[in-house]
Amino acid sequence: MMILMWEKINQKFKKYPARIRVAEKMIELGLSLNEDGKIYCGNLKISDKALATAADVDRRVIKSTIDIIKDDEELYNLFKNIIPAGTLLKNIAKNLNLGVVQIEVGSDNEGILAATANLISENGIGIRQAYAEDTELQKTPSLTIITEKPVSGDLIKEFLKIKGVTRVSIY
Repeated sequence: MMILMWEKINQKFKKYPARIRVAEKMIELGLSLNEDGKIYCGNLKISDKALATAADVDRRVIKSTIDIIKDDEELYNLFKNIIPAGTLLKNIAKNLNLGVVQIEVGSDNEGILAATANLISENGIGIRQAYAEDTELQKTPSLTIITEKPVSGDLIKEFLKIKGVTRVSIY
């Protein structure tokens, strides 16, 4: 479904790379298009200027992108139902005495989350949060696991044995 949607977005905006950047940024940040034609993050209205800055486009591109999305029922249904993913604890994990395992994945990434979670739990460590970047949106997608306590660097070799894992950072 998501791959087909990306094809539709690319087809709809193929002559307008700035509009593609707006659509991608909306999905990346969990921004939805409300019935009032405004963009929201949850219930917080996002200004056209703020989104334009984030997407590195002129703010007039925001309005034209919204108009095209609203005129296409399938795209509008997608964008009106986006919700933000919530707080990622990665940047504050150290302050909370939590661990972070960041795993870059290749194109063959099926089962990495399960294998990673299994390895962590086998070592007696609980998982607080897992966040996987969309493999269609990111050139080098990563899986971020926040753990109840810091993970030993000795496990890096074990993580690298998991099929599809290309790089591991533990901090």
